[in-house]
Amino acid sequence: MTTQTKARARPAAVVLTPSAEQRIAELMAQAPEGAIGVKLSTPRRGCSGLAYSVDYVTDEVKFDEKIETPGGIFYIDGASVLYLVGSTMDWVEDDFTAGFVFNNPNAKGSCGCGESFTV
Repeated sequence: MTTQTKARARPAAVVLTPSAEQRIAELMAQAPEGAIGVKLSTPRRGCSGLAYSVDYVTDEVKFDEKIETPGGIFYIDGASVLYLVGSTMDWVEDDFTAGFVFNNPNAKGSCGCGESFTV
């Protein structure tokens, strides 16, 4: 008797709102030559220790998470995934600012200016 185990699809570490997906599409439409997608990472920076960084990428990295969106490929830095699991990424614009906004259940605190966070 053989038992087959079917691998279950794993949910993405970060959920993108439709607004964030649209912004990724806009970024990819104006991407520099050679860009294959947009990548989210959490470099050490700011008062609280970690910051969100979204940049163009030209190469796939083995342990990065890859999310295919209607407008292009979105990567999550492999070393940052643990800090981001369960997060939602949104794009918000108002009369004075525009930017990606993160709802991160792993963040235990942030600096006063909102530029960095700690886990």
